[in-house]
Amino acid sequence: MITINSLSQTEKKGKFIRDFINFPKSLYAEEKKWVPWFDIDMKHILKKKHPFFLHSDGEFFLAEEDGTTVGRICVVSNTRYQKEHNRKCAHFFFLDAGESREIFKLLLDTAAEWAEKKGNEYLDGPMLFGGAYGSGLLIEGYGIQAPMTMMPYNYSYYRSIIEDLGFTKLFDTYGTDISPDKFTLPDRIAVLAEKVLKRGRFKVMEFKTKRQILKEADELLVMYNATLADHPEDYPLTEEELAQLKKDLAAVASPDLIKILTYDDKIVGYLLAFADISPILHRNMGKVTIPGIIRMLRGLKTSDKVLFNGMGILPEYQRMGGNALLYYELSKTVRSRNFKVAKTVQINESTVLMLSDIHKLGAVDETIHRVYQRKL
Repeated sequence: MITINSLSQTEKKGKFIRDFINFPKSLYAEEKKWVPWFDIDMKHILKKKHPFFLHSDGEFFLAEEDGTTVGRICVVSNTRYQKEHNRKCAHFFFLDAGESREIFKLLLDTAAEWAEKKGNEYLDGPMLFGGAYGSGLLIEGYGIQAPMTMMPYNYSYYRSIIEDLGFTKLFDTYGTDISPDKFTLPDRIAVLAEKVLKRGRFKVMEFKTKRQILKEADELLVMYNATLADHPEDYPLTEEELAQLKKDLAAVASPDLIKILTYDDKIVGYLLAFADISPILHRNMGKVTIPGIIRMLRGLKTSDKVLFNGMGILPEYQRMGGNALLYYELSKTVRSRNFKVAKTVQINESTVLMLSDIHKLGAVDETIHRVYQRKL
């Protein structure tokens, strides 16, 4: 018999947390395309020490059969997201189970019951704390390794089971390949970007150390809210959440891959790229050890793959050559360090202009993640 247990009600919280963290490691033990979160970050979330829980609530559930964990799920009711998008919804995330419709149904029905008690009308997901943490169910691109923890990876059977349980599409996000051999920046864009730079009002800040990045990070993160908060997978982050995001980004940031666009010395745009160390994160399997840290630091300098997980410019500067500058910088970054592979992650289908521009530059759609909805 399968039973569902919650973290808030169990007396063995330590064991629950360990099982919640370790279950997917066994489920995906032979799947190198799956990348685990850091155990320490998972504990931070499970113990509700993440600043998200200062304004919203959540619960964690495990499915067990004869004392063995066979599935897990998290559900959150995000008050700031609900206000921003005028939608009474809860979000599920960390949904994992073997190929069993029964287990998926029990987990999702339990999450739905919790969500309804919180006054929600929809259960959406997979989504946790917004796009910065990755969202959606992988529905295309199962042969592609997950880009660190920026987008989730799951087995193909997840989709058919979830759709069979009444979930329908809410929106999709796209991951594209923009590798150097395919990426072509039209001459007119390069010429425009160089002209804009010569005028002197637009400038591109570049960094050599993390200390320099952190000095500008607070103002950069304010830009995150200004350019992304209204996207379907995002919401306005609090100061505490921005501080947490700053800490998370600093851990994997490479100074030469972070570009900030200014106009008359005011920050108006940004391009965030990261050296992909997914294989190392898979090998470390969520553990933070001295050898693991050394592998990560080495990988950040030697990886031949770059990931773009953030690009934006304030609307009032988009028709002044700022967009051309960002694409110009993207082109330069792709070719820097002799990267052999370049990817973009989490481009929402609603950002039609950006997707169109990226495709015109030679990007090819590679993965699709879908966020689902179900009426309660």
